[in-house]
Amino acid sequence: MKTLLFTSLFALIALLMPSSLKKRVIFFGDSITEAGIKPGGYITRMDSMIAAQGLADRYELAGAGVSGNKVYDLFLRLEDDVLKKEPAIVVIYIGVNDVWHKRTGGTGTDADKFERFYSAMIKKLIEKNIQVVLCTPAVIGERTDFSNEQDGDLNKYSNIIRDIAAKNSLPLVDLRKAFLDYNLKNNTANKESGILTTDRVHLNAKGNQLVADEIWKVLQVIQ
Repeated sequence: MKTLLFTSLFALIALLMPSSLKKRVIFFGDSITEAGIKPGGYITRMDSMIAAQGLADRYELAGAGVSGNKVYDLFLRLEDDVLKKEPAIVVIYIGVNDVWHKRTGGTGTDADKFERFYSAMIKKLIEKNIQVVLCTPAVIGERTDFSNEQDGDLNKYSNIIRDIAAKNSLPLVDLRKAFLDYNLKNNTANKESGILTTDRVHLNAKGNQLVADEIWKVLQVIQ
């Protein structure tokens, strides 16, 4: 009788407890995120930060970045690379190529299409009760006097993301602002790269750490 009671009790506890206490977080983006899962990348750094805080049992981080991707590429692979993996949180970090490739290859994304694809992707995630975190694109050149060739467009697309975040009451990681603030303090020579990036776009060690820090500030307050 006693054995049966304990067996029933353990079965009830197992039923009530979730199968995993970890929140699966998928980072969805382009080559910056693709590199984020490599040694020294921002996702790998965040994973180490989480472990150092004794929170490794609460988060499972995964990268879903593909080099060259723009917002419509993310929309097209949303089902296979994100929804099928049933994440609790998705961090979207896209926009650099949508602006950058206008000049480098003539294949960027017009602002109105960028907003429509981005909003459609957000809608699909919200419908699945997935918490979405938005990131503004950081830099295409690190000069602080707004003389980088594509600063105007990058600011415009960052504002689109800020507006989408506000309209949908979604957390925002404003990397565009964070990178500019950092460069204003640390890029006194007004260099084009070498402060937070290796080539004006892709992150060096300090850039990866800054992105990890900024995203973690938001992730750790999401319930």
